[in-house]
This record gives sequence, C-alpha cells and structure tokens, in this order.
Amino acid sequence: MTATVHPDTVLIIDFGSQVTQLIARRVRETGVYCEIVPFQSAEEGFKRLNPKAIILSGSPASTLEIGSPRAPQVVFDSGLPVLGICYGQQTMCEQLGGKVEAGHHREFGRAFIEIDKECALYDGIWTVGSRHQVWMSHGDRVTAIPAGFEVVATSPNAPFAFIANEAKKFYAVQFHPEVVHTPDGAKLLANFVHKIAGLKGDWSMAAYRDKAVANIRAQVGDKRVICGLSGGVDSSVAALLIHEAVGDQLTCILVDHGLMRKNEAADVVAMFKEHYNLHLVHVDASDMFINALEGESDPETKRKTIGRLFIDVFEAEAKKLGGADFLAQGTLYPDVIESVSFTGGPSVTIKSHHNVGGLPARMNMQLVEPLRELFKDEVRILGKELGLPDSFIGRHPFPGPGLAIRCPGGITREKLEILREADAVYLDEIRKAGLYDAIWQAFAVLLPVQTVGVMGDGRTYEFVCALRAVTSVDGMTADFYHYDMDFLGRAATRIINEVRGINRVVYDVTSKPPGTIEWE
Repeated sequence: MTATVHPDTVLIIDFGSQVTQLIARRVRETGVYCEIVPFQSAEEGFKRLNPKAIILSGSPASTLEIGSPRAPQVVFDSGLPVLGICYGQQTMCEQLGGKVEAGHHREFGRAFIEIDKECALYDGIWTVGSRHQVWMSHGDRVTAIPAGFEVVATSPNAPFAFIANEAKKFYAVQFHPEVVHTPDGAKLLANFVHKIAGLKGDWSMAAYRDKAVANIRAQVGDKRVICGLSGGVDSSVAALLIHEAVGDQLTCILVDHGLMRKNEAADVVAMFKEHYNLHLVHVDASDMFINALEGESDPETKRKTIGRLFIDVFEAEAKKLGGADFLAQGTLYPDVIESVSFTGGPSVTIKSHHNVGGLPARMNMQLVEPLRELFKDEVRILGKELGLPDSFIGRHPFPGPGLAIRCPGGITREKLEILREADAVYLDEIRKAGLYDAIWQAFAVLLPVQTVGVMGDGRTYEFVCALRAVTSVDGMTADFYHYDMDFLGRAATRIINEVRGINRVVYDVTSKPPGTIEWE
C-alpha cells in the first residue's frame, strides 16, 4: 500500500519485536499515518516515505551479538525526532557512542519508574517526583549514555530507563509504551507524534480508503481479479473496496469447504446477492476438502492443506471465467505478524495462517491484499465507511481454516457435524443472553477426548466440548470472557441435551498470551 505517500508519516523501524504493530496501532490512534519497515530495508523505506518522525522498535536480539540489527545512520543524521523503544534504545545508545551490557538483572513484566527531571516527551503527563507503572521486557541494559543525553527517569533495575537529548529531539526508553500494561504509554506516543514531531492528527479510514482504491487501480490496471469471499468482515471489506476500485473486473468466489458454521454459506450468498451488485460464484467443494483432511491431526498440515486447496479451487474457477491475473484476500496485520515478521524481519513464527504462510510457492495469480496493514477494529471502521451494515461489521472473526482448527486430532465428517451443531447452540445462547457484541470471538472446540457419562439409565462414552470466548481489541492480545456460571450451565445443558455425541462441556479460561485465541 505505498503507491501514494501521506505527507505526515511516521516511519517505524522493525527490529523483530512481536509487538511492533502495537506501536503502529498507538500512532494511528492519534490520527497519524505510519508504516513499519524492516531494519534491513530501513534506508530505502526512509527515502520512499520521507517521514516526519522515526520510532525504533524492540527486538528479541541483543545488540552485543555480532551482526545484530542496527538503524541506518541516516536516521540520526536526518534532524528528525527519533524515539527508541527497548532494543531501539539500546541500539541508539550503541550507535551514538553509549554502552550496553548483558548479565545485569533482567526485567520482564511490571516495573515502576521514578521521574527525576522534566522532559518534553511526558510534558502534561508525568511530573517530577512521581512514580509510574511501565512494562519491561529486556535482558541487556544501557550502562553508559551518549554525549548530549541525560537520564530523566529511572527504575530500580534500569538506571537509564528513560533518556533524552532534547536538543536533537532524541528520546529512548527501556520499557514498552505501546503495550496496555504501560497505562500512560499511548499518551507518551501521542506526545511524540503531536508535540515533539508537530504532526496533525488528520489521517483516517476515509483517507485510507482513498489511498487503497488508488493503489488497487494502480496494481490491477485493466486485469481481472478474483476474491475469496468467506462472509467474514475481512474478506467482505476487501471485496467492497476492490469493487469500488475496479468494478466488474472483480468476481467473488465463495468456496464452501465444508468447514463453515451452520447455514453460513447460504446466509452469506443471500446477503451479498440482495444488497450488493457483485458478481458472486458459490462453489461447493466440501467433499474435496474433507476427503483431503480426513484423519489429519497435525495443525500445520491442516492449514497448509486448506491453503493449497483454496488456491486449486480459485485457479480452476478463474479458468472457467477465462483467466484472472489477481487473487484478492482479506489478510490483516496480525495474520502476517504471526506467520512471519510483518516485513521479513527476525521475529519468531507462531503459526502459519492459511492465507499467508499456507500459500504454496506455485501460484498463477498475484495477490491483492488491501487490508494487510490494518488491524481488525480498523477494518470494521473501514467497513462502516464502505456502507456495510452494523450487524455485519460486528460479526465475530472466523478463521479461514474454519472448523478444521477447532477439531484437534483427526478430522472426520461426523466430528465436524457434532462441532457445527454445538457451535450453533452456543452462539444462540450468547445472542439470547445479549452478550454477542460484548465478546470479540466465541466458539466451540471438539476435543479428541471421550469421557464416561450417564444419560437416563444408560452409560455414555462421548466427546468433550470446550467453549471459548475472549475479549480483545485487535486479536494481538486477548482475555477470556468472564461469564457468570448460570450462563455456562445453561449453554452446557443445551449442548449436551441437543447435540448427539457430546456428554461433557468445559470452559477455557486461558488468556493470550500465553495461549492463542484458536486452539490450533
């Protein structure tokens, strides 16, 4: 998404932290456009974007390792404001003549910093002598600061927790202001972009829409695009955005892979045909997918199989249409960062997403991914901008691999049917209780465990169903939803009574991290 450059851009140099996108989130929340660029291509990104300010991210690396990431010298020679975060602070100090050492007390989790001096970065937020909670996550630490810097705040285990060179507008912190566990972190980042860099908060989803439409037209030209439409918010917003850009050059294909929720394919087709003038093809490929997945228990193999078959179906449908040059997908920022670092940086792979890491190398179409820089809540705002109804925008996320990754262990048709019914009952109970909009995502999981039960006078030996519900803003972190026990009792009773094959229900109270939202 770089065909047009926004005049007020913040460049975020990614050294591989898993939370680099949270920096982008916080900056965008202030109404300022930003882009993440990996450190390997930061100099090229600097020239292309012509930024007004620069933020250096954290990293799993150590500045003491030979070949560890560095910021290009142009960053420090540019005269622009620079904010270094965690590893960003350490490489900034190292590159400007300070010193970093390992072997000191490591800090992971909540810490408290004492404000020793005034500083423009926390002007109006923190006062001298006050104490504030921050979130630390580091092993190395700064032991000597470069000339021109001064220490403005300290923590018990980080004597250089917050340093500043006010003359050059260089600031560096050992903690992570981008995470929610630093309560004032968003305000610090807002101060950096507005007060220090002097940027206006005029970037919006309306602006993103205009930019995305222009970029899609530039990328696609007069060629044909096909879009995988699942009925989820992401693919729907991507389809409407592309339709706005290229009109009849777009054909949407809904592939029913037999892994969707109850009645979902029919409902999606009906909604799009009634409300939108889109060319939509409905393909029932459930036998192909389930035959390929039958008995498969490895989560990565499931995802990669589904990704491969999706492409096979799309390519076959494209041929029927007389060929297509582009495949559109509703890939989001968190999908990309969890598959690999957003831009090929050194962060650790958590899992493959079917529409990112799961794509086979052989692909006869180029990808159009107009949402890959957006978070889920930003996509919803964009959906409103494009006229999608609220009831649709508020739908819970549903993974591309569908029920396949909610059925740990070997997949069978019978288990998928049991899971589909249990999921429908659970969501029905959530809606009846008026809780649907309070929950980010809720679903049932069919465990590969059977337990003894008693129904009437008979002994049963059937599956265990786990219920999952989380609250989140962008899917990067999540907390389990705190139901009252009456609700859980009602949902469990209905599932056991109405779904043959389940005789026990449990509730998952794991947050993310350490767990992921989905079970596979």
